[in-house]
Amino acid sequence: MPPNAWTSWPLRESLSRAGLSETRLWLGRGTRAAVVAGLLWSTFAGGTFSGWGLAAAAAVLFVTMLAFWGLFRMTLERRLLPALALYAVLEAAALGFLLVGARLPATVLWCACAMTAIERLPLVAAVPCSAAALGAFAVVNNDSWLTTTVTATGLALAGYVVRLDAEARGNAQRLLTQERAARKAEAETAAFAERGRIAREIHDVLAHSLSAQLVHLEAARQLIQRSADLEADREQLLERVVACRGMAREGLDGTREALSALRGEMVPVEDFLRRLTAAEGAQLDVTGAARALPAEAGLAVRRVAQEALTNVRKHAPGAHVSVWLEYFEGEVGLVVRDFGGRGKPGELARSGSGYGLLGMRERAELLGGTLESGPDEEGFVVRLRVPA
Repeated sequence: MPPNAWTSWPLRESLSRAGLSETRLWLGRGTRAAVVAGLLWSTFAGGTFSGWGLAAAAAVLFVTMLAFWGLFRMTLERRLLPALALYAVLEAAALGFLLVGARLPATVLWCACAMTAIERLPLVAAVPCSAAALGAFAVVNNDSWLTTTVTATGLALAGYVVRLDAEARGNAQRLLTQERAARKAEAETAAFAERGRIAREIHDVLAHSLSAQLVHLEAARQLIQRSADLEADREQLLERVVACRGMAREGLDGTREALSALRGEMVPVEDFLRRLTAAEGAQLDVTGAARALPAEAGLAVRRVAQEALTNVRKHAPGAHVSVWLEYFEGEVGLVVRDFGGRGKPGELARSGSGYGLLGMRERAELLGGTLESGPDEEGFVVRLRVPA
């Protein structure tokens, strides 16, 4: 047995009633009530006490019950010295009963003290306390030495079995508490992860739609500001307004797609990319054997494609854009390359949060994939690869 097993207290869960069934609780209460009733009967019904002696015996019994209650409280709070002091009071009470001729209450009290000490005290204190109580029992017992030895040994073993049973219950209760705490932490982590996912969806959908609308609105503003004849530029203004309306509709569709994705309902990636590239005037090529993608991987491809095309529109207006969707064994890749941008980024390049590439990279890394971006020949390239 390791040294700390002798000096350590039983678990608090072992010393409390936590985890006990109602049946077991009532059995314990009934047993204690029967023992107290037997002590009262044997003490007062035999004619041993009368007059002031009867009152003194009643007071000692009351003090004994209070001492037992205090011993249970002190052991639950792991206060060794007060517990030992109360144990000494109980031993003295048993000796007092013996001295006035009440042998049965003294015997029951010593046996109860021995079992309680083994059950609730550290073994380094429980063994000598229990030995003292059982030694006193052996001295006053009138049976043969063999019967007395067997009885004392049985009481000691019974107390140790009760201790082991209480420790097993305490360990089970502690594990149950830890499991509940782990489940709560897991639920909170899942909630935070879901909030992060929803935040990314909101950013990716709205950044793509609103930045596109901002481009056309900015162009319309500049056209109005520079034009001397608005009637002559009516067609261009109308074109910009119609484009804004289309982008607003696209944002609404994207929001619906994000909600569908959160519910696990998504259209195939190729169909989404064909619609997206057709709306942006980009070229789409698909290589490898097409297959259904996991929800998170498909969502990453969609959002990275949207963010990359949004960046092209903001930073390289007028550029030619090529999009490649590549199926690999166990992975899916997306490449968005632009070149030949003729417009100037100007004020439009400062629109948005500035975290687009960072958000795409975080999305890829969360799935165990990679995202690379940077200048490429005459333009800019974004490469995504995620497990699928």
